Amino acid sequence: MKRILLLSLSLLFSNVSFAKASRLKDLVTVKGVRENPIIGYGLVIGLNGSGDGGGEITNTSLKRMFQKLGLNPQTEVTSKNVAAVIVTAKIPPFARVGQKIDVTVSSIGDASSLAGGTLLVTPLKGGDGNVYAVANGPLSIGGLKQGAKFATTGLIPSGASVEREINLDFDRKNSLRLSLNNADFTTAARIERTINQELGGKYANAKDATTIDLIVPVHYQRSVVALMAIVENFKVETDQSAKIIINERTGTIVAGGDVLLKEVAISHGNLTIEVGEGQGGGQNAAKSASAVYFEEKTTLNDLVKALNAYGTTPEDLISIFQALKKNGSIIGDIELI
Repeated sequence: MKRILLLSLSLLFSNVSFAKASRLKDLVTVKGVRENPIIGYGLVIGLNGSGDGGGEITNTSLKRMFQKLGLNPQTEVTSKNVAAVIVTAKIPPFARVGQKIDVTVSSIGDASSLAGGTLLVTPLKGGDGNVYAVANGPLSIGGLKQGAKFATTGLIPSGASVEREINLDFDRKNSLRLSLNNADFTTAARIERTINQELGGKYANAKDATTIDLIVPVHYQRSVVALMAIVENFKVETDQSAKIIINERTGTIVAGGDVLLKEVAISHGNLTIEVGEGQGGGQNAAKSASAVYFEEKTTLNDLVKALNAYGTTPEDLISIFQALKKNGSIIGDIELI
C-alpha cells in the first residue's frame, strides 16, 4: 500500500495568522438602517403582440383603467399588446420624498416578452399597506436578443419616485443597537471593548453573540451621525468558528477558522494518513523510508497542502474529512451545502 509522506508542520509550514482588523461598518448593521421592500401590480402597454392576449386579470384591469380615464367599455378589453406585471423595488434607508429608485417589472401572465413596453403608473405599497412610491416608464430588458430567455422581466432605472418617507429620527436617538452580520461571542466582546476604549467610557454593551447596544454619549446628543461616522471606522479583529463547508455537487471545500487535527490514522483507498506525535520527542518529526508524521494539532490547511501535493482529488478530501469528523479527530464543524 502506498503511504503518503506528510512532513512535520515545523518543517514545511509556519503557523501564520492571516487575521486582519476590519472596519466596524463592514461587520455590523444598525437597527432600523436598512432597505424596505415595496410591491405593486401594474400593466405594461405598447408590446408588439407579445403580451398576455387576454386573461381575467389583464382584461379586468384594462376595463377598470378605461373607466378611470372617463370611458365606459361594456365588455372586457382584450389585447396582445398588454401584459399584467408585478412591480418590486426597495426603498433605501433615509429615502426622501421625490428621490428616484430603480424598479423591477416581472410578467405574471402569458406574455412572451416585455421588450419595448411601458409601465403605466403603478403605486408601490409596503407591508403596512401604505403607498411609499409610484412607478412608471419604459422598460429595459438588458439588450437581450429576440427569443432570449428572461425577456419577461425588465428593469426601469430610476423608475419610481418616493412618495412617503420612513421616519427614523436617527439624529434624536439616545441609543443605538448594532447587529453583527455573523454571530460570534468573541467578536462581539472585542467590539464592545474597542468602542469603550476609543470613546473613553462604558458606552457599549454586548448583549449576546449578535447584539451590541451603544449609548450615545452626552456630547454627541443630536450629533448621532457624527458619532456613527467615528464608530463605524473603528477596526476590530474578527474571530470565526472552526468550520469546513463542503459542496459535494461541485467538489468545493472551504475551511475557515482554526480547524485542527487530533492524533489519528486513517486509510482511504491507497492512501494512508497519520497524524500524531512525531518520533524524536515532539521536535522535528523523524523521517524514514516509509513515512514522516504530522504532529498532533496540525492545521487542516497543512494537511490539504500535503495531500494536494500528492494529487488527491476533491472527492478523496471530502471522504477523508467526513471520516475524520466522525472519528472526532477534527476540531471544528462540517457543513454540507
